[in-house]
Amino acid sequence: QVQLVESGGGLVQAGGSLRLSCRFSGIILSTFSASDKAWYRQAPGKQRELVAQITSSGDINYGDSVKGRFTISKDNANKRIYLQMTDRTPDESATYYCCRRTSGSKYWGKGTLVTVSS
Repeated sequence: QVQLVESGGGLVQAGGSLRLSCRFSGIILSTFSASDKAWYRQAPGKQRELVAQITSSGDINYGDSVKGRFTISKDNANKRIYLQMTDRTPDESATYYCCRRTSGSKYWGKGTLVTVSS
């Protein structure tokens, strides 16, 4: 029932910025608020890695490689989360995934491809 739909991916030049959005459909606000929400990314041949997370308790954490450059935020009224990415580097080209984490499983969006060119 829950659907996560990412948008905002595309081509960005090195040093540039990009903002990703993820829409949570099929859940009410209380359910949206009670779950951990996160952005992951996966490059070809590499494991999917956590980029940024905002927990149900409101705590925010980032992967070490993106601290100071990426910002995760949420819009409760519209049940969306965002990832503002700045100072992009070519090695960060990857498919970015929105994720909702529950005690039993993770729910994933289809992903949105971000390509960073030199």
